[in-house]
Amino acid sequence: MMTRFLTRGALVLAAATVLFPFLAILSAALQPPSTLSPGLAWPSSPHWENFATAWTTAGFGSLLSSSAIVAFGVVPIALVMATLAGYGLAMCTLRIKGPLFALLMLGLALPFEAIVIPLYYDMRSFDLLNSHWALILPLIGAFMPFGVFWMRAHFESLPRELVEAAEMDGASHWRTLVSVLLPTARPALTTLGLLNFMWAWNHFLLALILIQDPAKRTAPAGLGKFVQQFGKNIPLLSAGTIIVITPIVLLYLFFQRHFIKGILQGAVK
Repeated sequence: MMTRFLTRGALVLAAATVLFPFLAILSAALQPPSTLSPGLAWPSSPHWENFATAWTTAGFGSLLSSSAIVAFGVVPIALVMATLAGYGLAMCTLRIKGPLFALLMLGLALPFEAIVIPLYYDMRSFDLLNSHWALILPLIGAFMPFGVFWMRAHFESLPRELVEAAEMDGASHWRTLVSVLLPTARPALTTLGLLNFMWAWNHFLLALILIQDPAKRTAPAGLGKFVQQFGKNIPLLSAGTIIVITPIVLLYLFFQRHFIKGILQGAVK
């Protein structure tokens, strides 16, 4: 009984820790525009028009569209490449498989600050600056180390008998991957896709440096410019923040069962 009580108490505390910042931002967004220090009190007359003002002033329609283009451009390509590389490193016999995987994992420790200047000149040489591809291509490469690690771990957790049975039936590597292994990888792919989408949507530094065109700017970069313009209007800034994070929150709520299933599948296996 005591263990169950402590477990529920810990879950309630964790939920409150997560929900409290969202409620604080929502409360600040509904305050009068002249409020400098909203605090945590819920306003007596909520100013819902702050959201409409933030939307039209910052042009969040265009910003959210650009973020969606980048995210939906990154996710499919990243998933395909991570799946192929993860399968190769997990199931194929390669002499350099260990060193190759170790070299790839070094990318997890590579900060964006170290590559943003070379990336800028590379994108300029290919005439890709101020285009969505200037952000899509680097993010695909940046997400590869974790994606390959994730898919390799999934394929290695599967029973080896599945692959051996497919080989005895004469299936090629491609046939084995598509018909035998991929049907088992749906939770892992869903979780990885959600993570890649959230990372691509929320990425700020590369979007700020590589895309200067306001028409192609993404939502986080646009929010950064919005902060510079309305730094003292806390309710308006809070409303803009909620507009930017709402698509990610809705996406997570819609796919939360698949996300949790993928995380637990990896933990159990």
